[in-house]
Amino acid sequence: VHNFLDGTIIAAAYLTDILDANDPALLAAALGDIARARGMSEIAKASGLTREALYKALRPDAKPRYDTIAKVCGALGVRLVAQAIHP
Repeated sequence: VHNFLDGTIIAAAYLTDILDANDPALLAAALGDIARARGMSEIAKASGLTREALYKALRPDAKPRYDTIAKVCGALGVRLVAQAIHP
């Protein structure tokens, strides 16, 4: 069993890999996978979203708004960062 910190580090690495695909639906699905693993009710409460809104925003074909992504990331203990593109 991973503790929260281990889970957060793994989630951050997973999301970093997902962001490389530059696919909003894939990002939503990945956030949904992590939220379900942590407990959707807990993430909904921590993000200030309802469970229903969270499920809807994080379904595989969703295109969630940035503020929703930011709230979910905050609830998961991760943040998205910008990185220079190297040719």
